[in-house]
Amino acid sequence: MAWRCCGATSGLYTASDQVVVLTPDNVDSVLVNSTAAQVVEFYASWCGHCIAFSPVWKSLARDIKEWKPAVDLAAIDCANQDNGPICSRFGVRGYPTLKFFHAYSKPDSKGEGFRGFSRDVSGLRHKIIDKMETHEEPWPPACPPLETASKAELDNFFETNNVEHLALIFETSNSYVGREVTLDLLQYENIAVRRVLSTEDALVAKLGVTDFPSCYLYYPSGISTRLHVQLEARTFYSYALQRLPGVVRAGKPLPVTSDLAKNTTEDQLRPFNRSRVYMADLESTLHYSLRVELAAHPVIKGEALSTLQRYISVLAKYFPGRPVVKNLLKSVDTWLKGQKDTELSYSSLRDALDNTAEVPDAALPEGVRWVGCQGSKPHFRGFPCGMWTLFHVLTVQAEEAAGKDPQEVLQVMRSYIHSFFGCRECATHFENMAKESMSHVRTLSSAVLWLWSHHNHVNSRLAGALSEDPHFPKIQWPSPELCPSCHGVKRSGEHTWNQEELLTFLHSHFSSEHLLSDYLEEEAQLLSRQKERLVARQQGQEAKRGAERRAREAQDTLVEPPPGQEEEEEEEEEEEEEEEEEEVAQRAGAGGEVQMSEPPPWVKPNAEVSLQPQRRASIVGLKFRPHQEEIVDLDSFINQQYKAKALHAAAAVSSRVKRRTLQKEKPQPGAGLEQGPVLRLGMQPVEPEDLLGQHNTLQKRILTGQYTGSEEEGTLEMYPRPNKRRWMSLLSVGFSRLDISLCVLLYFMSSMCLLAMYLFFKNRWRLRRAKVALP
Repeated sequence: MAWRCCGATSGLYTASDQVVVLTPDNVDSVLVNSTAAQVVEFYASWCGHCIAFSPVWKSLARDIKEWKPAVDLAAIDCANQDNGPICSRFGVRGYPTLKFFHAYSKPDSKGEGFRGFSRDVSGLRHKIIDKMETHEEPWPPACPPLETASKAELDNFFETNNVEHLALIFETSNSYVGREVTLDLLQYENIAVRRVLSTEDALVAKLGVTDFPSCYLYYPSGISTRLHVQLEARTFYSYALQRLPGVVRAGKPLPVTSDLAKNTTEDQLRPFNRSRVYMADLESTLHYSLRVELAAHPVIKGEALSTLQRYISVLAKYFPGRPVVKNLLKSVDTWLKGQKDTELSYSSLRDALDNTAEVPDAALPEGVRWVGCQGSKPHFRGFPCGMWTLFHVLTVQAEEAAGKDPQEVLQVMRSYIHSFFGCRECATHFENMAKESMSHVRTLSSAVLWLWSHHNHVNSRLAGALSEDPHFPKIQWPSPELCPSCHGVKRSGEHTWNQEELLTFLHSHFSSEHLLSDYLEEEAQLLSRQKERLVARQQGQEAKRGAERRAREAQDTLVEPPPGQEEEEEEEEEEEEEEEEEEVAQRAGAGGEVQMSEPPPWVKPNAEVSLQPQRRASIVGLKFRPHQEEIVDLDSFINQQYKAKALHAAAAVSSRVKRRTLQKEKPQPGAGLEQGPVLRLGMQPVEPEDLLGQHNTLQKRILTGQYTGSEEEGTLEMYPRPNKRRWMSLLSVGFSRLDISLCVLLYFMSSMCLLAMYLFFKNRWRLRRAKVALP
């Protein structure tokens, strides 16, 4: 099985060569009872002569492609073990062997051998015509009449044939031009071709024919005109006749100019407009290639990433675009070269193409606007035409820039088509052509000619396909009208290309100096539109980030509490609110002011420790509770806020701290925010240095919800328990807890002082009474 696979893949022909590849499965359906004649090459893939002959057989297949309804070419590899019985069946002993099978051949037919056949296309073509003319009656309906015409036939021709044009080719008896042109027009409607020999004196005299060969158009009214061509040869006759008014390929509709794109002008409908290249086509190709075709690959890695880098690099070097487009390509090239990852996301590439980095004077137009590559229908031409045009331009620009690598542009095109081109069958065909001959390119000029030659190969393969635009038929380009000097004729009458003239034409046609800038958007407008898109994009991203942030916050907040916890929290909050309202009412009755004071200027806004306890959010029916402004108890505010802030302020405003003794201080109701630093509970005032030493200890106790003056002395709770709050509020009657403590202490000290005075005066009184009683 492995040997068979090897043999199967070692064949010299593929379907893209327009040669039918015979196998045991299709050999009978192709050769037996076929409506078309078949010419088969029996070869061995290991045979050197077969390998040398294969290019001729491929060229012949392209040359007589229009003859397919009447005759077709096939090939079979006898070196393949599976094909061995077939080659033995037809008596093949040597390679290569050519056999001709007439239309409607019988199953036992072994075909007619070609003996001493020529190894050139012209000789093989003539040999095939000779074999076709030996077909016995009845004549195959798919094959046109190849015999010569007489005056009597032509007099009644239009009565029996419904055509608009009749072409008469006058020639000598040994000429094949008439029969070749007849077969070339086989697939076209509204025209018929007949061969007339120079010995047909009546017709020669009637039309005044003096040159052989020559072509005349004959009409029902009896009027005839000579067909003027550059050279009297088969290729020029066929090309001119295929483009007569009303002549169209069979099965194709007539071209309708009203169906053209709306941006088409009357001048662009003329054939000569195809002689120019439009920058709009090149920029449209860049847009579709970079923003549409590459977008089908979300992640680009490996060989595809290397292909992308080389593709952008070639565009940056050789694309003859406007400054803004060239600047954009260079910025993308620089960005790609700086990428060190093994894979690249298309989204990041799209950002670079959209110039999110805001490189000055750099932009790539968006959208397509086909001009020279427009089609008569939206699905015709367009991007494939633009891709060919782009790489033709790049090969010419590379030669003008004296590039170092002759295959640089061709290899990039090959890699791009292999990795990214959407039509995979087209990619396979191009790869087959590249494998066959791209390695033979040695100079920059040969690279230009290689691409031109294989573009014509593709035109030949696609001629007559469903993808062919009837308004722009696939021809061998450039046409004789476009470049007369590019065409020539050999002594044998065969068409030939003048390579020197052709290279000169290609350089001129694809030169940057001859590119038309019609239909392009102005650079200033292009940059302005790009800026608007970037601004809109940034706003959209900011809005998206904001929505995501709000969604995350909502998700973090939407944490459902345990069962019963929600009711308990609500009850506690209601109790706290009632207590605060009672305290406010009491202060209002005592003439005290209840308001939120601004924090003193020495408090830092970015304090690390927040003394305001955080309230846990409650959820009722998955709805946020509206924010309610809290009623602050001034006493509670003093206990919670002022004590810690006063410690911070002591160090910063030490000049304002004065020594005060406890005897000189008189506690005032509601005092707290306007006073200096809080004094320790003792007989000595508190120094700022002492306060700084206790700062860390204070912060730790604040975080636990308590404030402690010192280790030895009593404590003052920052957040008194709920069962004490009501009593403290009742006793204070507007006084702070510190004031109450001081009053109690002063009351105790006063009592002790009175007691001391009482004892002092009592003792003093006793001593005095004793002295008076002495004798």
